[in-house]
Amino acid sequence: MTERERSSGEPPPDGSAPPLLPGAGTGQPRYEPPPSVGKLLLWVLLFALAAVVVVLGGVYLT
Repeated sequence: MTERERSSGEPPPDGSAPPLLPGAGTGQPRYEPPPSVGKLLLWVLLFALAAVVVVLGGVYLT
């Protein structure tokens, strides 16, 4: 099957339905790619900020 036939959206000539996800019919597990360093750093800073807010709020209210 050529790339043009695959990208046209037509079903394969043998009548079978194409897999919904690439690699879905191989039986191998699919994993998400790891987050980028910038996105990971952003999440760490967000949780650190939330922890600081919780601690300061607890100190202020006591």
